[in-house]
Amino acid sequence: MSQYFAPAVYLLCFLTSTICAVMLGRSFHRTRTKLLFWSALCFLLLAINNLLLVLDLVVFPTADLALPRGLVSLAAVVTLLFGFIWDAEE
Repeated sequence: MSQYFAPAVYLLCFLTSTICAVMLGRSFHRTRTKLLFWSALCFLLLAINNLLLVLDLVVFPTADLALPRGLVSLAAVVTLLFGFIWDAEE
């Protein structure tokens, strides 16, 4: 039972961040608020990060995808930070 718990949590995190990205993207499409765009892009990158986590730990356990996961999560944080700064200047 416990061997299925971790992969289930990883998949649920992937699904949650994907759903958040889609909802933020749809809201941006309706309102054209720039901060929603940057948030949607951040959550898209976080979904990719979670997908890489699933691939790293569940699908390909012998592969080491720590560096790509770290780079994608860094890109997600930088994207949101850039969006905050960009939105504050206007």
